[in-house]
Amino acid sequence: MTSKETFTTTLVLCLMAETLLAFSVLGQTTKARFDPDGSFWIHGTAPNDFSDFGGINLNAKKLRRLPSPGLQLNNGKNFRYKTLSVSRERLVFTTVLVGGVSYSFSGTFLRGGVFADGNLDDETPVLEGVLTKNVQGKKVAEAKLKFIYFGGT
Repeated sequence: MTSKETFTTTLVLCLMAETLLAFSVLGQTTKARFDPDGSFWIHGTAPNDFSDFGGINLNAKKLRRLPSPGLQLNNGKNFRYKTLSVSRERLVFTTVLVGGVSYSFSGTFLRGGVFADGNLDDETPVLEGVLTKNVQGKKVAEAKLKFIYFGGT
């Protein structure tokens, strides 16, 4: 093989390698950022067993414009989280006991992204799942609900 042929072969191999690298980089996707911080209110009318329910509040960054983290009733009573797991796919929590009452939730986010940046309306649910109310350790109410998002003022 002449030096010209060797140079041409090397050049072709380099171009092929660059092309493969470019395609592999273009084919990679970056994981989209997920941030659901804000409040979640029942979409529509709350069932009678949850007529005192105010909202589920996520506030991981402890922003002043958002309520304290936890489940809040309409009368302002706040149930802090005892356990909390938030991921792009799921929201699962249990609350501490307040006056013999606690709540638990297991649900799924219906969309991803940064909720505060998303121009979400008050008619489109972004979360659905089962909310359970316990009194003295016994289940007294349970409902499958959909929730809308509120990002604070």
